Amino acid sequence: MGRRYNSHVKQLVLDLIPVPAPTFANFVAGRNVEALAALRSRLEPAAELPARIVYLWGLAGSGKTHLIRACLGMGYTPLMSTPSSGSMDVANRFAVDAVEALDDDSQQALFDLINRLQMSPGLLVASGNAAPRDLTLRRDLASRLGCGLVFQLHPLSDSEKADALRAHAHSRGFPLRDEVIVYLLRHARRDMASLIQMLDALDQYSLETGREITLPLLREMSQQSLV
Repeated sequence: MGRRYNSHVKQLVLDLIPVPAPTFANFVAGRNVEALAALRSRLEPAAELPARIVYLWGLAGSGKTHLIRACLGMGYTPLMSTPSSGSMDVANRFAVDAVEALDDDSQQALFDLINRLQMSPGLLVASGNAAPRDLTLRRDLASRLGCGLVFQLHPLSDSEKADALRAHAHSRGFPLRDEVIVYLLRHARRDMASLIQMLDALDQYSLETGREITLPLLREMSQQSLV
């Protein structure tokens, strides 16, 4: 059965198509397959894991926050919700993003949590903007973060982003022309979540106007969204 169209459209509102919640499944790994595999392996009971800390670092746009939010969406506990004392049998998986931004109290809380993880079953996934040795944190905390598994995350190349956009378009049932991809990579926000949101909005606009997805349609949609 063919694609259905609505012949009348008043205005496109991009916010009606929300960015999908970050998950491991919708993370485009690129060169970060090893880090993703390490996190996936920790979906199993953690008692026999060789490391109880996974630290992710890299430039903005490399996927750190996506993976941390994916962990939080799977029941990991944010740092500031950690128990101050006692058993960690219930809440024993924790995630914290952007450790470089932690204030003194939060750094102490993270340091205490890591110490408890050395004595009780549990797991911490943390991210930062630099390797542990280069973090602007108290030295004992930075050293603790470097004691587990450490992965540098790499931003996707334009080629990898293009492949991901083609795959997403295929999953929605339409072909994606190279000129549309080039335009998106040059003029849209370059993180994958925003690129996917733009592509979903373009698909919706195509359905509502009854027109094929082309570069002129994308340009028209971009103008409509500013009305």
